[in-house]
Amino acid sequence: MDVNAENLSILNTAVKTQFNNAFNGAESMYKDICTIVPSKTSANTYAWLGNSSQIREWLGPRVINRLKTHDFTIKNKKFEKTEGIPKDVIEDDEYGVYMPLFAQMGVDAKEFPDILTFNLLKIGFSERCYDGQNFFDTDHPVGNDGNEVSVSNMQAGTGEPWFLVCNRRPIKPLIFQERRKFDLTFKMDAKNSDHVFMHDEYLWGVDGRCNVGFGLWQLAFGSKAELNADNFEAARASMMKLKSDAGSPLGVVPDTLYVGPDNMSKAEKLLEAANKAGGESNTNYKKVKLVVCPWLA
Repeated sequence: MDVNAENLSILNTAVKTQFNNAFNGAESMYKDICTIVPSKTSANTYAWLGNSSQIREWLGPRVINRLKTHDFTIKNKKFEKTEGIPKDVIEDDEYGVYMPLFAQMGVDAKEFPDILTFNLLKIGFSERCYDGQNFFDTDHPVGNDGNEVSVSNMQAGTGEPWFLVCNRRPIKPLIFQERRKFDLTFKMDAKNSDHVFMHDEYLWGVDGRCNVGFGLWQLAFGSKAELNADNFEAARASMMKLKSDAGSPLGVVPDTLYVGPDNMSKAEKLLEAANKAGGESNTNYKKVKLVVCPWLA
C-alpha cells in the first residue's frame, strides 16, 4: 500500500473502529461505587462533604445548617497510552496483525477508571479523607463541636481486605472526577513527521484527564478480618448505625460486598449458598450483591 495521506486516513478509520468497538463492548465497575463529577478546572474542592442534616419540623424561623467546611480537593491528572505501526508494515499491507493491539487499547481505556477506583479503595486504610482521618478508620469524629465521639468504619486484621458499601445513594463512597474523556488520536503527517522520519513508524495515542478521591466514609466499611458470617454481620450492623458528621442517623443500608480473588470462595459461600455446610438455612443468602473485582488482587 502506498503510504500517502488518503491511505493513512483509511487506516486511521480502521484503527479507530477497532478501538471504539472494543471500548463500547468492555465492561467497567466504577460507576456503581463512584459519584461521577464533571470537572472544568485543574482541580475540584468538595467543601460540602460531610455537610448533611435531616429534615425537621418547621417551627419558627428556618434553621440554616452551617456545618464544618472541609477543604478536600481532588487534582486532575493526565494519563496516556501510545502504540505505533512501523511504516514497513503499512507498505506491505500487514497492518491487520496490529488491529488487536488497538482493540486492547480500547479495553484498557474503558477499564482504567476501575483501576484508579479500586486501587484507591485498597489504600483507604492508610489514606486520609475529608475529615482528616484515614478513609477506613476507628476514629472518625461525629457530632457537633464539643460533643464529638469517635466512630469506626473498619475491622482490624491481617487478612485480604473486603469492603461492604452502600451504592444506592446519589452521593457514593468514592468520587470519579472527569476533566477530559479518553480519546484516540492519530499523529498523521505522511511527509513531514519528525517521528516518522527518525523512527519509521506511525503513532496512535489515547489520553484523558481525570482522578479519583474519597467521598463519604459512612457509605463504606473496610475489613481485614476473616470474611465469615460473624464479621460480615457485625460490619453490616455497624454501618446501619452510622450517623452524619452532625450526629443525625443516616439510615445507611449496605447493598454490595466487594472482594478480591482471594476472598471469592468465602464470599460465595457467605452470600450465594442457600444452606450452610451443616444443612441449616443461610440467613445471609443474597443479603447483598457480590462483586468479585480483579483490581482488588
